[in-house]
Amino acid sequence: MEKLISFLNDIIWSNWLVGLCLITGLYFSLTTRFLQLRQIPAMLRYLFKGKESASGLSSFQAFALAASGRVGTGNIVGVATAIAMGGPGAVFWMWVIAFLGAGSAFAEAALAQIYKTEIDGEYRGGPAYYIEKGLGVKWYAVIFALSTILATGLLLPSVQSNSIGAAMNNAFGVNPAITGVVIVVLLGAIIFGGVHRIGHVAQLAVPFMAIGYILVAFVVIGANISLIPATLLSIVKNAFGMDAALGGMLGAAIQWGVKRGIYSNEAGQGTAPIAAATAEVDHPAKQGLVQAFSVYVDTWFVCTATALMILITDSYNVFAADGSRLIDNIPEITVGPAFTQNAVDSVLPGFGSPFIAIALLFFAFTTLLAYYYYTESNLMYLIKSGPRRTLAKQIVRILFIGLIYYGTIKSAKLAWAMGDVGVGLMAWVNIIAILLLSPTVFRCLKDFEGQQKAGKDPVFDPEAAQIKNASFWKKP
Repeated sequence: MEKLISFLNDIIWSNWLVGLCLITGLYFSLTTRFLQLRQIPAMLRYLFKGKESASGLSSFQAFALAASGRVGTGNIVGVATAIAMGGPGAVFWMWVIAFLGAGSAFAEAALAQIYKTEIDGEYRGGPAYYIEKGLGVKWYAVIFALSTILATGLLLPSVQSNSIGAAMNNAFGVNPAITGVVIVVLLGAIIFGGVHRIGHVAQLAVPFMAIGYILVAFVVIGANISLIPATLLSIVKNAFGMDAALGGMLGAAIQWGVKRGIYSNEAGQGTAPIAAATAEVDHPAKQGLVQAFSVYVDTWFVCTATALMILITDSYNVFAADGSRLIDNIPEITVGPAFTQNAVDSVLPGFGSPFIAIALLFFAFTTLLAYYYYTESNLMYLIKSGPRRTLAKQIVRILFIGLIYYGTIKSAKLAWAMGDVGVGLMAWVNIIAILLLSPTVFRCLKDFEGQQKAGKDPVFDPEAAQIKNASFWKKP
């Protein structure tokens, strides 16, 4: 089984997917005239506009729900891995893919809003919905929905809970079984309360964990502030193969920076638009801009905070393709959260291990909230009838919680690999879909910016924008 999963992972997560994500981001950036730069003031303005309704979340709640999926263990472990395997220059390419990925994030979030629907009094949407309504290809939409349920509902949750259990045990000596019970009780209380309760928790937890993490990073970086210019120069030089010590790692810097950047910010992967569809907005482009900004928050703020802590304190090693060490700053450490723990400990002795454990707790827990919502939304897509849908929802909630407890006390290596297969398949299906639906994205943006230039607060009318099958938005 492990060999089969490894084989599938090598195919799905090949350089072809990395290249497709880069090309897609560049395509949407060029064709929208770099809206991710032009519309930054609007991103910030719409982030806090739009109020929660009985059926949907506020713009900020939807942003927080998507960010809870984006900001996770990848912001700590993923960044450390990128530096270890690609050198400091990998950080530069993470910044690049975040900038380009913001264009893809706008496209998929706007599409999720255009083709969203209302089920059991709650807004639902995402790739499965816009593939069926926008492209008219039902079987293709079903593939996405099944891949999402497999990855975010059955496999990846146990990996996240396993990370929480291991971190709490290593830092505080808490038995994983006890941690598992606490996680199950807290998570159950939230997810059984529906999307509104998930949104309320996300809007409180995400800012708290991100701001707290960045504040500690400021302390670590501030203690070494004189080294910032040299660190930034090292990142840029290594990114273009101009660093003598790591001159042969240009390809590795690009590959690992882009891979880990995509894995962290999720732009184009199809998960964030599921959260974007929940927002109560009066024009799809508004939530598209908000979700583009969430990519910046994930990579330019949180990932950069991790990278600078690691690099500025020399708390990293760099490995060649054959496993040999090209840079050996901390011989006793290979790769992982220990890079960041060592960085924090270098300035705040004894604080690094428990702090990173708590950070991982918050990052992984909020990711579990997002995973559950992504699973439930795609389950609602597959099951149309009311009574069956309600029963299926309750079964999935119980199964989800059970798998989380199991993952906390057991190794989840195979589940991680199988989850990667599901997520990778989602990415392939979604990226191809948003490329095929790009004319709809452009019509939506043209309608939004036309009203914007006329001094209006843009309101969406699918007929005026010449967009078909946007039944949710049609006036009665």
